[in-house]
Order: sequence, then structure tokens, then C-alpha cells
Amino acid sequence: MMRGRPGRRLARVAVGSAVAGATMGTVHHHQQKRWNSKDQEAYQESATQQQLAAQQAQIEQLQQQQQYAPPPPQYAPPPQYAPPAPAAAAAPSYVDELQRLAKLRDQGIISDEDFEAKKRQLLGI
Repeated sequence: MMRGRPGRRLARVAVGSAVAGATMGTVHHHQQKRWNSKDQEAYQESATQQQLAAQQAQIEQLQQQQQYAPPPPQYAPPPQYAPPAPAAAAAPSYVDELQRLAKLRDQGIISDEDFEAKKRQLLGI
């Protein structure tokens, strides 16, 4: 003899299978989310490590460039104070030179023509 009706048993099996399927689907969904989260973390960790490696390479490159760069210029000490040279001794003025030549002419050391030639030369005539 069979207990209960065969259709009812079939319905229980179907409901049980549906519940089991839904449970398995939920578990699978949660596992997928966890795996995706771990994959995302691994990707971010990898990207961070790549950034750090690139920064370290830049630092090393700058250190090498600095190592082979010429030393910075050393500045000369400031010059010591020197009093200014007297300006009058540097070059006699035209008037002084003409007066000196006029004395030489008056003393008869140079001729009138020499005096006039030198005067034109000094005045640029």
C-alpha cells in the first residue's frame, strides 16, 4: 500500500528541488560576489604596486642624474673695498693740454705751426 497520494509526493519533491535550487543559486551568487571582490582587491593591489615601482624608478633616475650632474657653482667672495682712482689723473682736459702747449710755444720749444696742428688735433677740427 502506498501512503498518501502520488501527486502530493511529486509536489513535495518539486518544491524541495525548487528550494534547493534557490538556495544553491543564492550561495553561488554570494560566492561570485566574494570572488569578484577579491579580484578587485588583487587588481587594486597590483595597480598600487605598479605605481610604487614606477615612482621608485623615477627616484632612482633622478638620483643618477644628480650624481653625474656638475657641482653647483661656487660664488666668489665679494671684492674688497678699494678707494676710487682719482679721475683728474686719468686724462688731462683739453684746456690743460692747450695751456701746456701754449707754455711750450711761448718758451720757444715748439713752433706756432706745431701748436696750431696740435690744437686742431685736440679739438677735432
